[in-house]
Amino acid sequence: MNDATEQFVGTKAVPDALRFDEDRVGEYLAANVEGFRGPFTVTQFRGGQSNPTYLIEAGSGQYVMRRQPPGQLLPSAHAVDREYRVIKALHGAGFPVPRAYCLCEDPSLAGTMFYVMGYVEGRVIWDGSMPGETPGNRRAMFESWGDTLADLHNLDYVALGLDDFGRPGNYFARQISRWSKQFKASQTQDADKMDRLIEWLPNHIPEENSVSLVHGDLSLHNVMFHPTEPRVVAVLDWEISTIGHPLADLTYNMLAWYAPSTPGAIASLLDLDLQALGIPGMDEYLSRYCARTGRDGIESMDYYCAYNLFRIAAILQGIVGRVRDGTASNENAEAMAAHVVPLSELAWKYALKAGAR
Repeated sequence: MNDATEQFVGTKAVPDALRFDEDRVGEYLAANVEGFRGPFTVTQFRGGQSNPTYLIEAGSGQYVMRRQPPGQLLPSAHAVDREYRVIKALHGAGFPVPRAYCLCEDPSLAGTMFYVMGYVEGRVIWDGSMPGETPGNRRAMFESWGDTLADLHNLDYVALGLDDFGRPGNYFARQISRWSKQFKASQTQDADKMDRLIEWLPNHIPEENSVSLVHGDLSLHNVMFHPTEPRVVAVLDWEISTIGHPLADLTYNMLAWYAPSTPGAIASLLDLDLQALGIPGMDEYLSRYCARTGRDGIESMDYYCAYNLFRIAAILQGIVGRVRDGTASNENAEAMAAHVVPLSELAWKYALKAGAR
């Protein structure tokens, strides 16, 4: 088991700062979750750095609860209500997500807004090399991961009732603005390349105006594979999903091929013998996605790589900022500070390849 698996897989006792009134929540679940009955116990998943995530083991089965963290929150962050809405729509369409049971917007019950979904049995993998798998299984798992993203981008979000889930168009401009503001609000260290990226990125956005439902963080650790078969059975963590640009979603999904490992964020494939492991190379993975979504190819990859490295650096800085503010829900968050500057420096290298001066 690697360090990331030890840190982020499984459950633990709920720390005092993230406990809630279990009796009141239990009464709410009995009234609002079909078939729910106690007694029940609550533990916290080790992952779920942004929104505390709990395993509820009840007499009627297992459930997962996601809630906003306590304390002062960054603007538009921790939108568990949006997450609930999208998985409810997607589950109804047969897309692999857990069943959405209920959303509680009343903060008096658990201290913050929360929702409850079904528990899906499966494997969450944090190591890109997938130790213990055969080359054939690795290939099938990577293909299933990429196919799942392509299938998401192929969905008709209007038919799903999500036409007002985001604003079509200008996605990169809005995202760059959002993550720039959140980086500055959370900043705890000097990062001159982030300053340069904040200035350069919005002025050099590629002229490609595709629109789709996007997940926002379809990293390897946000998909769950079948317990024994090499296929995706659930996509997790829809907090930052919206109507956006599929190529931003795709190239973020592909960070593993061009970015170093980052605990809790990137399970890197750099320096691995991909052919021996059975893992498709970046070009092959990209080609399969294009074939499934009807694209001839993708231009401006250097820009997209720069943008996504900038974005992950800003996300990690946001986690570090919550440590500073005392609202982080993962004990490993503070260690992520060391990755912000290196990621921003790598992002600037891709910006230079894309024409930055």
